[in-house]
Amino acid sequence: MEHIELLRFITSGSVDDGKSTLIGRLLHDSKSIFEDQLNAIEHTTRRRGIEGIDLSLLTDGLQAEREQGITIDVAYRYFATPKRKFIIADTPGHEQYTRNMVTGASTANLAIILIDARRGVLTQTKRHAYLASLVGIPHLVVAVNKMDLVGYSREVFESIMAEFHDFAAKLGLANIIPIPMSALVGDNVVERGNSMPWYEGETLMSVLENIEIDHDINTEDFRFPVQWVCKWGDFRGYMGRIESGSIMVGDEVAILPSGRTTKIREISTYDGPLIEAVAPQSVTLLLEDEIDISRGDMIVKAGNLPQLDKQFEAMLCWLADEPLDMQRRYLIKHATKTARIAFSSIDYRVNVNTLEKETGQDALSMNDIAKIGFKVQQALASDSYAKNRATGSFILIDEATNNTVAAGMMT
Repeated sequence: MEHIELLRFITSGSVDDGKSTLIGRLLHDSKSIFEDQLNAIEHTTRRRGIEGIDLSLLTDGLQAEREQGITIDVAYRYFATPKRKFIIADTPGHEQYTRNMVTGASTANLAIILIDARRGVLTQTKRHAYLASLVGIPHLVVAVNKMDLVGYSREVFESIMAEFHDFAAKLGLANIIPIPMSALVGDNVVERGNSMPWYEGETLMSVLENIEIDHDINTEDFRFPVQWVCKWGDFRGYMGRIESGSIMVGDEVAILPSGRTTKIREISTYDGPLIEAVAPQSVTLLLEDEIDISRGDMIVKAGNLPQLDKQFEAMLCWLADEPLDMQRRYLIKHATKTARIAFSSIDYRVNVNTLEKETGQDALSMNDIAKIGFKVQQALASDSYAKNRATGSFILIDEATNNTVAAGMMT
């Protein structure tokens, strides 16, 4: 059976820019809605006294969201076309839900930022563009929506994109794909429509189906966090997922944090042995020498080592209701390793509205994003997030409650 590629993408923008309607249009026009779902949203639409069918109801799945007519959490939806499978994260537009966008964006290959053609680039547009750059999303679609409400004006579209490009240049954002559309009518979502003959680019669905995502994984640096050590008689294998790079039988590897070196004797999988394995395959590695290795250790190529340290700087998004307490100790979960950490500094907090760096902070509240310094009880093998998302990201856990309180990116 042919392997169908998976694309993860998020939608974001200001409140009422039409994110949920856009996803509903994608699902509807790609024939990804079950008949009972369609009947249910038709019934709800009629109950609200709205004509036609309100496609936004497909993603506003929670009753509370429907009552308010807003999206208040990340709503995940799955669909497929003959070319690709998709996971959509519909993220909230409200300022107080910054943490939800960071959560939805952390694994995304692509982000869609919606802009209401009548309102243009807003503060929230800039906030979400900044967050997209912060979490390193490789591809960015800027969807200027509700073009039907501005007479499908080319001048309006080009003016909005000129302003967005000026802002994006400050963030170093590249790979920006601009698309004028009407999610309500369906123009340039799945089908082109006839209203904007001046637009010669792709439809949104064409971009989603065809954009190259092979290069989104770091293929240069072999990183294998050990998840499980499997011992059975004379068999000793190290199980896990290759987070980046590739490995071949015979390659010389180093085990971190010990620094011991050996060679790959065998690469084992459920389907049989391999000569070579690449990210993101899950495999069992057998080594030529017997070395003391446990969960949380990392196997890397001997000539290509990550940073091994106990002291780090990172960008941190605080997710918890309870503020950050600099005196408390938290647990860091980095790849497969968990260790205690202590904060050493808050260098600055980012004002996500103005992008100004606010110094002199001694605490962080929910949705705050800051550059922080911290120390770890045990050395971590990590790369910068910009170089390798898999080994440059982490979460923080409250040891008392076991709740995830923050998500971070190594700088």
